Amino acid sequence: MSQSNNNLGRRGLLPRYWSCASGFWRGKSARVSWTLTAGLLALALVQLAVQYRLNYWNRDFFNALERRDAGRLWEQAVVFAPLACLSISISVASVWCRMTTQRKWREWLTRHLLGLWLRGDRYRGLNVVTGEYQNAEYRICVDARIATDAPVDMAVGLFNAVLTAVVFIDVLWSVGGSLTLMMGGRQLAIPGYLVLGVIFYAFVFTTATMVIGRRLPAIIQNENQAEAEMLAIATRIRESGEGSASIELVEAGSIWRALRQVLARWRQLCWQLMGTTMVSQTDLLLAPVFAWVLCAPKYLAGTMTLGELTQTAAAFVTVQTAFNWLVDNFQRLSDWQAARNRVASLLLALDQVAEPLQAAKGKASLELPG
Repeated sequence: MSQSNNNLGRRGLLPRYWSCASGFWRGKSARVSWTLTAGLLALALVQLAVQYRLNYWNRDFFNALERRDAGRLWEQAVVFAPLACLSISISVASVWCRMTTQRKWREWLTRHLLGLWLRGDRYRGLNVVTGEYQNAEYRICVDARIATDAPVDMAVGLFNAVLTAVVFIDVLWSVGGSLTLMMGGRQLAIPGYLVLGVIFYAFVFTTATMVIGRRLPAIIQNENQAEAEMLAIATRIRESGEGSASIELVEAGSIWRALRQVLARWRQLCWQLMGTTMVSQTDLLLAPVFAWVLCAPKYLAGTMTLGELTQTAAAFVTVQTAFNWLVDNFQRLSDWQAARNRVASLLLALDQVAEPLQAAKGKASLELPG
């Protein structure tokens, strides 16, 4: 029964977190939040357009190189300069817009959590409610930052990944064309074979990441909790040292037990990250090689130019990176899930504290003389 209640509670963490955190896009903060959101999306679209143009520049440059056409090479050098400057400028602007959104959202959420925590001395009442609410100050100061930083990064990255996949799949389909194989004395044409190849490649590595890193969110949450508990014990020891009382033996022993717990959780985290890093680095190294292998038959047969080979290989890696958004962001997503759950657990605990306080106020108002 307790396990069932725990599962129900965990399913309610995301709705409770979002019902609170989404307030940044409502009320007085809506003008700032929606302006920053629109800016992030606009910058992503412009950057995608520049990336698309650079992909075709790559083809034209290597075709000129293959023909040893010096005049054409100089023309492409002139075209590249403004494209590079525009790409760099957009990247810099994106950093400002993204980090400003994160800062404003964190400010809003932290103010909201502090208000709930301090209102009516709820921080005192947390000691008598059930649930995961330990070390509220750590959740407000640290977990609130992670819970607002990570989703901005991931949302922008996912938006860009979806658009990039749609745009560059067209490049793979149109430039890569079909591959003709001889099987049993008959010709077999595989249309859009590069698109099929990138889908298969991304599926393999995404599945491997999800299987190997399936326990990562829970391990990160446990490690954060162990860190917070050690910090709380150290704070109590410091406060007792500042007063007249000496450190109790129980507290002195607790700090060493807390340290052992932190190190044990860190070791578990290390093993998980080793596994996911192995997958991500293998993915990163093999992607361009896999693309070259797929393009090599057409290039050797003379049906694909050097420029088209480099263009399709670059487009393959771009689409593969877009499809592998989960692989690249798995640890970031796990960090966010852990922080989000800890913030939501605190919110649920504060909700429980608020209920008896509101009931007591209501009873007191009924007892007042009319």
